[in-house]
Amino acid sequence: MSQTTTEIRLAGSGGQGLITAGIILAEAAIFDNKNVVQSQSYGPEARGGASRAEIIIADGPIFFPKATWVDIFLAMSQKACDQYSFDIKNEGIFIVDTTYVKQIPTSSAVAIPISSATREKFGKELFSNIVALGVICEVCKVVSAKALKAAISNRVPDGTEKINLEAFTFGQKLAKRHSRTVMELRAKRSKLTLESLNQMQTACAVCYHQQLSKMRSWPGHG
Repeated sequence: MSQTTTEIRLAGSGGQGLITAGIILAEAAIFDNKNVVQSQSYGPEARGGASRAEIIIADGPIFFPKATWVDIFLAMSQKACDQYSFDIKNEGIFIVDTTYVKQIPTSSAVAIPISSATREKFGKELFSNIVALGVICEVCKVVSAKALKAAISNRVPDGTEKINLEAFTFGQKLAKRHSRTVMELRAKRSKLTLESLNQMQTACAVCYHQQLSKMRSWPGHG
């Protein structure tokens, strides 16, 4: 039985808390009894430069610690979107924070104003990373909400658990507000997956008939 592996990349500007979000997401996957590898990298500037966190979640062994063919991509800055969106799968989920990403390279993205909605709700953007986790949870279903809530409570500073959990729930609701975009994306992903399967079947059939024709042309056949 083949295992399920999901590669996730969270990208934005230094200071947006996406490294912390990546750690929380990885811990949530562990709570869900998954295997996980988490890594991060920063641009030349610690704050303001592009940064990213990568999380690989699998049912079985993980043989390479870096994302190579991304299933889920979150972009929370234009620079990060431009720099890190090159290796997303055709059927992958592309989530953009339209507060800071104005030039979106695909029409199939889930476009949600995560940071501005967070600022409007909580008076500041400090919790945008946790709101983004709520969006990812609702859109992607890659880890359970229960596990994410436990990981958030385990990782945020003491005394901030309640407001961070509120931010997570707000992110889920924010994704639901954009449910039409999400459903359209899921339908498109299903169509792409079916088309890919049909293309593979066609290619296999062509290959089979080509090989059969060659065999019939050999001496002693035909």
